[in-house]
Amino acid sequence: MKVINCQVHSISSLTAHVYKVLLKPDQSFDFVPGQYLNFVLSDDDKRPFSIASSPSSELIELQIGAFSADSYPMQVIERIKSSDTVTIEIPLGNAQLRTASERPLLLMAGGTGFSYIKSMFEYLAEQKSTRPVMVYWGLREPNACYELDETAAIVAKLPHANFIPVVENPDEDWQGRTGLVHEAVMHDIISLESYDIYLAGRFEMIGLVRSDFVEHGALLEHMYADAFAYI
Repeated sequence: MKVINCQVHSISSLTAHVYKVLLKPDQSFDFVPGQYLNFVLSDDDKRPFSIASSPSSELIELQIGAFSADSYPMQVIERIKSSDTVTIEIPLGNAQLRTASERPLLLMAGGTGFSYIKSMFEYLAEQKSTRPVMVYWGLREPNACYELDETAAIVAKLPHANFIPVVENPDEDWQGRTGLVHEAVMHDIISLESYDIYLAGRFEMIGLVRSDFVEHGALLEHMYADAFAYI
């Protein structure tokens, strides 16, 4: 792990409640897709965020959901808005992509957990991977979606891959899949036994998904999520 200072390159809104942050590090470092960083507010206050960018990117991308004025993530957004430089610790986490594996991949995320799997499928596309890859993204409402076309274009570079966004509470304009994202997975895939599975989202969601996926054939030794350390 390195402690690195970063220039705030940009901050923009992806939705009314999700921010895209781009940071330019002042030194080189290595990480594996699926790892995260700590945003250092102080020596005693370090906050984890998944790295959304591929390891080859010159900029570090974060996708931060902040839903109230004084929330845990909004405090980080306010620091970024008021600072030219910030400090991070990188890399962290044990749920990174197992790059040596040749097994089919299931990448599934809820909400801004999307940043965790984004780093992976971007990397796989850059590497011209031929592994089968299923990318599922679950969202509560259509207005929570962002960069759907951009994501579809990246996933389309993989020869054996599909991108399936799933909205839990659709409106009349939503034309895609509906319901709970992990139920969509189990509908589409007869058995998960052959898959390497990477998960990100709320802890309660991940706990439920782990149980349901094991009943659907998934092997615990091939399921990965940082949340597993806490649930």
